[in-house]
Amino acid sequence: MKQQTAKQTLLDKRYMRMALIWAENSYCERRKVGALLVKDKMIISDGYNGTPSGFENVCEDDTFRTKPYVLHAEANAISKVARSYNSSDGATLYVTACPCIECAKLIIQAGIRRVVYGEPYHVEDGLHLLERAGIEVVFCDNTQLHGDDKKD
Repeated sequence: MKQQTAKQTLLDKRYMRMALIWAENSYCERRKVGALLVKDKMIISDGYNGTPSGFENVCEDDTFRTKPYVLHAEANAISKVARSYNSSDGATLYVTACPCIECAKLIIQAGIRRVVYGEPYHVEDGLHLLERAGIEVVFCDNTQLHGDDKKD
């Protein structure tokens, strides 16, 4: 695992806090997840978990189960950048939750080189796939984030 500089750790925490704020846009009741795609210190895309464009903003069915067509935050961010003039090649993805295996496949195919996630999950097959693909994976604990970071 690559050793991080203090400045990079500080940036990771700040972008993760922003992803947490972005997650608040989700209409999902069970879980709110946010994602930011950053390249050259610039946010090039964002996403949160929710229904596809044009669908009602209701993520759960009557039994409180997530509807099968709800998009993950990572998928939303990647699909948004694909429709823009930006490229995710070489970017860093900040996501408030551990990427699942399906999102990991999208991350690999999108050329993202680094993933910073903020919440562990008991199934880590997505993380293992990312590492196997040579993508740098960094855990930035959401519970340890504070708004009082000192500037360099």
